[in-house]
Amino acid sequence: MMSLLSSILRRKPAVLLQVRLLSSYAPPGTTSQQQRIEKILVANRGEIACRIMRTAKRLGIRTVAVYSDADKNSLHVKSADEAVHIGPPPARLSYLNGSSIVEAAVRTGAQAVHPGYGFLSESSEFAQLVEDRGLTFIGPPASAIRDMGDKSASKRIMGAAGVPLVPGYHGSEQDVEIMRLEADKIGYPILIKPTHGGGGKGMRIVQSPNEFVDSFLGAQREAAASFGINTILLEKYITQPRHIEVQIFGDKFGNVLHLYERDCSVQRRHQKIIEEAPAPCVTDEFRTHLGQAAVSAAKAVGYHNAGTVEFIVDTKTGHFYFMEMNTRLQVEHPVTEMIVGQDLVEWQIHVANGEPLPISQDQVPLSGHAFEARIYAENVPKGFLPATGVLHHYHPVPPSSTVRVETGVEQGDVVSMHYDPMIAKLVVWGENRAAALVKLKDCLLKFQVAGLPTNINFLQKLANHKAFEEGNVETHFIERHKDDLFVDPNNKVIYEDAYSAARLGAKLVAACLCEKERSAMKESHSGDSSLLPIWYTHPPFRVNHHAQRTMEFECENEYESSSSKPLMLSITYRPDGNYFIQHQQIGENDAHILEVKASNLGNDNFIVEADGLTMNVSLAVYTKGQIKHIHIWNGPHHHHFRQKLGLDLSDEDETQHKTSFETTSHPPGTVVAPMAGLVVKVLVENGAKVEAGQPVLVLEAMKMEVYITIYE
Repeated sequence: MMSLLSSILRRKPAVLLQVRLLSSYAPPGTTSQQQRIEKILVANRGEIACRIMRTAKRLGIRTVAVYSDADKNSLHVKSADEAVHIGPPPARLSYLNGSSIVEAAVRTGAQAVHPGYGFLSESSEFAQLVEDRGLTFIGPPASAIRDMGDKSASKRIMGAAGVPLVPGYHGSEQDVEIMRLEADKIGYPILIKPTHGGGGKGMRIVQSPNEFVDSFLGAQREAAASFGINTILLEKYITQPRHIEVQIFGDKFGNVLHLYERDCSVQRRHQKIIEEAPAPCVTDEFRTHLGQAAVSAAKAVGYHNAGTVEFIVDTKTGHFYFMEMNTRLQVEHPVTEMIVGQDLVEWQIHVANGEPLPISQDQVPLSGHAFEARIYAENVPKGFLPATGVLHHYHPVPPSSTVRVETGVEQGDVVSMHYDPMIAKLVVWGENRAAALVKLKDCLLKFQVAGLPTNINFLQKLANHKAFEEGNVETHFIERHKDDLFVDPNNKVIYEDAYSAARLGAKLVAACLCEKERSAMKESHSGDSSLLPIWYTHPPFRVNHHAQRTMEFECENEYESSSSKPLMLSITYRPDGNYFIQHQQIGENDAHILEVKASNLGNDNFIVEADGLTMNVSLAVYTKGQIKHIHIWNGPHHHHFRQKLGLDLSDEDETQHKTSFETTSHPPGTVVAPMAGLVVKVLVENGAKVEAGQPVLVLEAMKMEVYITIYE
């Protein structure tokens, strides 16, 4: 029986999940006598709250959500059996208010609290508070969180245990002048990072001494806003590192195992955006040493439940160094689940119930390869600044046995300034890395978001980059390959190619909008074509007579939206149901008439034939103020067009019409913030003279600080 089970465990995740669910988690004679968890309060929001609730529901466990004013109608609230309001939108008054969360658990009769990730997940005080109220904390013991969640303390423990450490300062002194002297001893460049929390919040790379004070104080403020603790540590900055972490798991019987490693090297703003498991270009010997080191680290502090031991790997020497331990479930845990075929949240619940781990180290399977791409609302050309807005159109790829979409939002939701701007995590699995990468590229092409800027196009460029395809990744990957990954608006060749693609997209949009209108009118008139507008029922019938319709669009370009060219199109409906579409841009030579046949499939999906090609086309249409926004996805392209309401014209003769799109002007000397946020510090006095390049205030949004600077 064991040999049969072992052979099945080597198959793909879909099979693994079936096997696991058909078998008992706890072996005979090991069932805990403590009260089993029947209701869990999830002390978090967004996709991780939804993900935890999904597993709990499958296990028959009831769930309680907590929410701020901003999240009253959020998906995680709708997913729970009960929900409790805990405060206003700022995290420090709601999701970081441990006492309110514990009171909500007691009030609703929950026996356990799952912290998710971020917020209070690595707070030993919160874990202790939960335990003191007689509740079960679904995570490690408070002592382990205290020892390993504090990055300075964890480095001292690891150093005593002989684990290699990056040179740095991990002491308790936090005076800025003393820390500046410690930085001088370490040598620049250095890395400033909070002792608690994660997700890149509060991290700063400091290249020279004159940058230190401002960077240190900014890191403290950002850490306090994100985690409620503002203590900082310093490390020597390794110039070409890989970020490789090991998923470990322990039970309350002293058993600890690892579930292999993840490579999280591709980052922006010190935050991961593409993770994969197992790590590419790693030998079995290296993998074994890394896993053993992670298990030893966990055992040294009596660890149980889920945790991640993070290592810096120096690509120049091949040596690895302990970086930190995250005493919680990681954002990227799904890639591990995909290659081992286990539900780690289920493991967390069973371990919290006092049950042992279901398998031993030599039974942990390793099947295939998985990627996770984090889809964010952000302005890539503006340094990946977080974006806010309404998800007017949200159409993720459909899930399957090899594709997961972890999300906490729905179409129509608002991405606000108060929380992390992640929209979803796209997780894919393949038999090997190449197969998984093909699936990742395909799913990114099909993932549709409209209403606010996202990083989807940037993720596509990353996934298609030759160096990434070869697995040659390190934490400076984006900076090293920036010329390939970012558009240079001054490159005329690239600009003309993009403009040509936009013109084709506009023609397809025009045909699809007309066909959608024609289909709707025909349906409303019960199929009686005689009642349709004359433009559809009496197409051109005389030589040199043009029954035309004129449409004007403006292409929304994330790199130069303020100077996009208007696109004027003339559309002629033909007797055979096709459309003749011509570009009428003044001063440009584009006499080509494109014949387009558009078949309306419903729900803004079309099959379009043009220039001998047949393609699937999707539209998203919504209105903001007096502007209609139209998004089109055709093949590898996604274009965003704007159209002023009332511009769509119909006439028996050619109509010349020129409109100007509404723009917002600002008086000279005005500084426009790149995003909505809270002013946390004003750096100049009212009436003071400022110079170009001088920062004037500090803005905080989505747990991130941005300096607003005078540029002219």
